[in-house]
Amino acid sequence: MAGEDTTSSFLEAPALTPLSPDLLTNEFLKKTAERIIDATWTAGLPQWSWGEGVYLLAEVRYHETVGQKIPAQLLDWYAGRGAITSGHINNVAPGAAASRVHALGIMDLSEANRALEQWVMDPNSATRAANGAVEHWPGGVWADTCYMMGTFLLNHGVGTKNVSYVEFIGDQLVAHIELLQNPTIKLFAHGSHKGETLWNYWGRGNAWMALSIVEFLDACEVLGIKPKSLEVVKKALREQLLALIPLLPEYGIWDVLVDHQVENKGVLETSATAGFGAAMFRAIRHLPELKAELSFVGSKAIAASLTYVDQSGILTRTSAGTVLQLIPFGYSVIRSDRLQLWGQGLALNAISVMLEPEKNFVAI
Repeated sequence: MAGEDTTSSFLEAPALTPLSPDLLTNEFLKKTAERIIDATWTAGLPQWSWGEGVYLLAEVRYHETVGQKIPAQLLDWYAGRGAITSGHINNVAPGAAASRVHALGIMDLSEANRALEQWVMDPNSATRAANGAVEHWPGGVWADTCYMMGTFLLNHGVGTKNVSYVEFIGDQLVAHIELLQNPTIKLFAHGSHKGETLWNYWGRGNAWMALSIVEFLDACEVLGIKPKSLEVVKKALREQLLALIPLLPEYGIWDVLVDHQVENKGVLETSATAGFGAAMFRAIRHLPELKAELSFVGSKAIAASLTYVDQSGILTRTSAGTVLQLIPFGYSVIRSDRLQLWGQGLALNAISVMLEPEKNFVAI
């Protein structure tokens, strides 16, 4: 490609020396989690949207993992909101934690869950592409959708024992795999625009897909079902993770575009790395033949990503909220100047997985 802009790559600060995975003791992980939680609530969760949704699900699961009560500040965040109308697929994400809180019998959030469920299942509101994939924007299919919509319907399906929601997400994953997974290199594009897939292999988009798939596989296991989509989805995950492993730099953080694309080579992105580490550990129960590779790389990635949690509890080197980009350089916006809720959530997610790597994180 002529005229590449390598400015961001050239000016990127060198990577930090990563923590050794041996230092990820339970005490260290819990203290880090406490800093992340405190920093996040100090900064605030201002709206009903995707960043809040990613974070809230991670915090609920963390408290479940360590056997703590869900704190009042989290429950208060949901209290008094009444019926929620989404307006956009991103705004379905807070329903994932709401579904868990409701299923655990802690708080009645049935009204919010029902409103989100009706919005998602109506093709007049959540529009569909020609192959049935729910669109992120009209005319665009993005990897993000599988997580923002998928975590809600999968947790809602498990919590209500409604198999149809889990099957629906399996079909959605197949439709997204069809459009976004490169048939040769097996990584996922961030998205498509007006029927054309834009082959930028954005890290967090790939993390959304990997985490969505393990969430689906866990839900199938919990409910004891084997939908027709199961093997297709599992194969896609296996191929994606095997493609990611050799692309991890020695310092343990994937580039913001994971294939070392020249405009972004060496531009580190920590939230995707935390997501990949968590997905790899969760994938082991479904891909036991890859246990050695996934546990080794997963622990290395989580240790490296947690190196970037500063003393105030903020995961630095997290990319900003990122819309679909036409060119690779557009993915180079990394924020260390302020907290990013999705980064906080993915770091907390990784900590929970390290504390209990064999746990099924969808079981309620």
